[in-house]
Amino acid sequence: MSQTAKQQLSDHVRFSVLSMHWAPGQDLDESTLSVQFGVSRTPLREVFRDLAAQGFLELRAHRTARVAELGHQTLREFFQAAPMIYAAISRLAAENRHADQLAQLSECQQRFQQALAGSDPIARALANHDFHRQIAVMANNRYLLPSFDRLAIDHTRIGKTFYRADADRESPQIACQQHDDMIQAITAQQGERAGQLAIDHWNLSKHQFAQFVMPEGLSDSLGLGDNA
Repeated sequence: MSQTAKQQLSDHVRFSVLSMHWAPGQDLDESTLSVQFGVSRTPLREVFRDLAAQGFLELRAHRTARVAELGHQTLREFFQAAPMIYAAISRLAAENRHADQLAQLSECQQRFQQALAGSDPIARALANHDFHRQIAVMANNRYLLPSFDRLAIDHTRIGKTFYRADADRESPQIACQQHDDMIQAITAQQGERAGQLAIDHWNLSKHQFAQFVMPEGLSDSLGLGDNA
């Protein structure tokens, strides 16, 4: 079995989940994927197990794999955990960053700026994902990186709402400037400032996220109402 075929399958599933081409809770068509990527059931299920462990998929006994849900409890935990995790990785990135990592972060920001110049919300959300994952890598913490990776799956999925062409056009530009400010703080090893910028960055988008994805009543229960 070609490792390339397995990697292509994995990349396809990741993109389909993150881009919301596959809806939360959608069953995967294993037969079609097997034919499309030329893989048998065993390597197919190996890829599914790896992606389920990362949070992209859910496996069920004697049933096909499905895309990870975005139900009430998942959304509740997402909104509770996001500001803490983003602040923590930003503070640690400022403490632990290396010159080559800063260069990579700047490259991520350039790609994000290029995505903003276009109108594709998926490209924008994925570029934002890459920017923040680079910060998570720079934090160099074996406990936080897996937590970030799981959080980022759902952040990227619902991030399309923030970057839609018909949504608020000013906020993405503010987010871009906040990225620049975060790079400056991390470069200067200003941990507390980097952490606060991460929280400000999160606050910029959370109300718009809530507007599009939160079940009625759940927004208020998390303090995401108009006065939050």
